[in-house]
Amino acid sequence: MKVGSLEEVLTFEGFNELTAANADMFRKEVHAAVNGHKVIEVDLSQTTFMDCGGLGALIALRNLARDRNGMVRLLNPTQPVHLLLEVMGFGNIFEIVDAKLKKHR
Repeated sequence: MKVGSLEEVLTFEGFNELTAANADMFRKEVHAAVNGHKVIEVDLSQTTFMDCGGLGALIALRNLARDRNGMVRLLNPTQPVHLLLEVMGFGNIFEIVDAKLKKHR
């Protein structure tokens, strides 16, 4: 996983799976890196599998951002991840951005 920062935006990317096996590590790395950032972006362009542990990690991230008056964007989800997010109604609680389609969902 790669972590990047530009002004108030913190970006996480480069994970193939976000699952119960790595969700705790993901949460810990996010908490350690947040440090005043208002916008957290999670690039899902390489993520081909996500389970309930991964969904829970995203909800925890949203709660952390909300407590700091911030927001979370989910960027470029792969087709299987996008379908999961859609079925779970995550479009109602996250900003989902697909740069390939150049639109927000």
